[in-house]
Amino acid sequence: MPNLEVNIHNLILKNPVMTASGTFGYGQDFGDFYDVSKLGGIVTKAVSKEPRQGNFYPRMAETTSGMLNAVGLQNKGIDNFESVIYPELKKINTNIIINVAGHTVEDYVYVCERLNQLDHVHAIELNISCPNVKDGMAFGTSCPSATALTIAVRKVYHKTLIVKLSPNVTSIAEIAKAVEDGGADALSLINTLLGMAIDAEKRKTVLSTAMGGLSGPAIKPVALRMVYQASRAVSIPVIGIGGIMNGIDAVEFLLAGASAVQVGTANFINPNAALETITGIEDYLNRHSINDVNELIGML
Repeated sequence: MPNLEVNIHNLILKNPVMTASGTFGYGQDFGDFYDVSKLGGIVTKAVSKEPRQGNFYPRMAETTSGMLNAVGLQNKGIDNFESVIYPELKKINTNIIINVAGHTVEDYVYVCERLNQLDHVHAIELNISCPNVKDGMAFGTSCPSATALTIAVRKVYHKTLIVKLSPNVTSIAEIAKAVEDGGADALSLINTLLGMAIDAEKRKTVLSTAMGGLSGPAIKPVALRMVYQASRAVSIPVIGIGGIMNGIDAVEFLLAGASAVQVGTANFINPNAALETITGIEDYLNRHSINDVNELIGML
């Protein structure tokens, strides 16, 4: 059996497959389909300081080879997370990574400081790149603001700090380097691309917000390119996201320079997608007589 274990800073993953924020809830619901502890990690939906209601409906739309979403980081806030959700997450035997969102630097710092005290939170994914909330990309599209936020969170969060990058920028390499300079331990990319859908018959936008985040197979070529660029600009691990539907997709991201991957939109159409991606990677290694998945990372 080939070795599937990879490291993301101090985070040891039993395999390089995680789930992407916003596509897997908090993990418990998918336990009806398989043992989610088999995953390398679970990245939860966003947690913010105060409850967020999200955007008005409709806020999801199917597109060619993908989907648009404008959910708007709906969640019940850090108090509810700590009292209701966290006790259930403690039952899952894998890495738990909490996606953190905020309106201000102070919001992010508050939530991260709270999460730093929870033993079964193994890492956070700082969401500075959500395109479907008004303030979602404010931090992720500017090097100075991305660096400043990362520095502020680094002061209060002492475990593995992952920063999720936006593709809606001029140079992904510059943003990646800025976040590394701010103290990030790893990067995850890409978040969704800003997109739009129009109903020609009704002559109106499909989403209530007009624009939303595009995900799915349609964005994979862009994601691969940005992972390739970012991984060569920084010395910290990169986690690849964007249109991963199976093991071969995941292998492509590893070859491009990712140390691990996240499966997102695929979970909506196949609840076993992440588990099958692990099997697909293992099959690839066996077919090519590769004993360690780490040999693939950056091999391109």
